[in-house]
Amino acid sequence: MTLWFVFAVMTAAAIFAVLLPLGLGARNASDGREAAVYKDQLAEIERDVETGLIGKVEAEAARVEIGRRLLAAADQENEPSAKPSVGLRRVAAVLALIGVPIVALAVYLPLGSPQLPDFPLTARAKPADGSQPLENLVSQVEQHLQKNPTDGRGWTVLAPVLARLGRTEDAIRAYRNMINYAGDGAAKRADLGEVMTAAAGGVVTAEAKAEFERGHALDADEPKANYYLGLAAEQDGRKDDAATIWRAMLSKGPADAPWRPLVVAALARVGGGEAPALPNEAMAAAKDMSADDRDAMIRGMVDRLATRLKQNGDDVEGWLRLVRAYVVMGDLDKAKSALSDARQAVKDAERLRQLNEGVKTFGLDG
Repeated sequence: MTLWFVFAVMTAAAIFAVLLPLGLGARNASDGREAAVYKDQLAEIERDVETGLIGKVEAEAARVEIGRRLLAAADQENEPSAKPSVGLRRVAAVLALIGVPIVALAVYLPLGSPQLPDFPLTARAKPADGSQPLENLVSQVEQHLQKNPTDGRGWTVLAPVLARLGRTEDAIRAYRNMINYAGDGAAKRADLGEVMTAAAGGVVTAEAKAEFERGHALDADEPKANYYLGLAAEQDGRKDDAATIWRAMLSKGPADAPWRPLVVAALARVGGGEAPALPNEAMAAAKDMSADDRDAMIRGMVDRLATRLKQNGDDVEGWLRLVRAYVVMGDLDKAKSALSDARQAVKDAERLRQLNEGVKTFGLDG
């Protein structure tokens, strides 16, 4: 309301400044003063002649010119003066003062948006709507990072999203900036090496291998770095070295680690033999058990996994572990049944593809 009041006052002031002269009476162009001036000039010429300041010829020429002007001024005074209509001027001023705002409102109301509320700063600064398309959100983050290139948190958010969208070159740059501005880490180095490998079509290049080695140096048990170091060994033709790396991962890692099916399949691919079913701690605990007790312990673990998958059926890695466990125990019917349940539970097409790829190593049909 305050802003509208200010605009109204400014408009009124401008109109008054322009129309005020219309409401005032005009002064007469001549009220007899001009004729008196010319008569004084004639008397002054006579005095100059008497004192000898000008000659008779010059004096006569001056008299003729002043006389001509005097006659013109006398004729103007005798003409009836046109009196301006002060009343009409004032009516025009009032109409303009009232009419201009009315016309402005008449144009604005149908074309403008007078009921539209303002957009306060807090609303402008609110977080982006999560329902927007992913590409729009990524574009907003990229625009923010163009203005704030040292925002490590922004690069941390952006890098994995770019990798998921397949923008590998941009993802590599984002991961490098994340490491530079958000701090180094084994997982970050492994993620960077993974994107480099994806950009090379699945080949672990020398540059990518260097990132995996840096990640391994920061954390010797970093699973992604170790897996790709084994893959690099396999691609170099050093299958025994690859098998050694992957066996160590399986022996140290937890039984329900999500990466176990991938490593088991890789180990089988290089002919590394049967992978340990349990980590070292579980194997040590099972050493002193009888065969029946050991079998019961394993079946108990499998049953708990099956129960959990009934609650979270979208866990592809969990289904792969369950199917493999049934295969190892010789329960092929249960393995096939679990595979059928998994295909029904997994709805996402990409995750279903991962499931079908994973079970190829288990020797099951379909």
